[in-house]
Amino acid sequence: MSHPFDPNQLQFYLTVPSPCPYLPDRMERKLFTQLDPLDGPHLNNYLTHAGFRRSQNVIYRPACETCRECRSLRVDVQKFQAGKSFKRTLKKNADLLIEIKYAAATDEQFDLLKRYLNDRHIGGGMTNMDFSRYEMMVEECASETEITEFRTPEGKLIAVTLVDHLTDGMSLVYSFFDPDFAHRSLGNFMVLMHLQMCQDQNMPYLYLGYWVPDSQKMSYKARFQPCETLTHVGWKLLSPASDGDSK
Repeated sequence: MSHPFDPNQLQFYLTVPSPCPYLPDRMERKLFTQLDPLDGPHLNNYLTHAGFRRSQNVIYRPACETCRECRSLRVDVQKFQAGKSFKRTLKKNADLLIEIKYAAATDEQFDLLKRYLNDRHIGGGMTNMDFSRYEMMVEECASETEITEFRTPEGKLIAVTLVDHLTDGMSLVYSFFDPDFAHRSLGNFMVLMHLQMCQDQNMPYLYLGYWVPDSQKMSYKARFQPCETLTHVGWKLLSPASDGDSK
């Protein structure tokens, strides 16, 4: 029997202002609460649909005083169709071996994460992560979580995605890949594969976290059309990006 979940009993906290990682010369604050091991999956569903994002056993939402640019984004899975460039990405990676696994941290995954962070996020908040913190990130999550591993035909691990299962789809929590294989467009490929998984399981949505219109590092998310962003009046269709995937 599931544990009773009462959102009115939640305690929320507010972080102190810190530099925004997406937009220059702006400060960010976050509203957050803890995920309880019993209520975690229910709370993760409830708050993800309300624009929150999970990180380990914390679920948070931007609460910046002068900015509202971070917008939750989800892809309409059943209406999504890969265009020409995405089809090229799928063809380029058709040889990869894909395995869905129980959420358990391994040394192999951690070594790949460190290579990714040192190449793509030098000086970021996660670059000093040790294995115990990575283990907490993967295993102590109080949610319905799996790991998707992507390997070459020779068995080399080159990409990993941490995925939460929700009542209406999947949420991509975190992804990382081998910088030496960047020519494969692995970031896009991981999204495409989980869109395919959602389609196969008749799930309506794939949640991609936050999209920031003026952030170059976030721009790729709007290419997965049709997609919706969360507004003050609910989920609304996002107009196709000018650099979107051509049909």
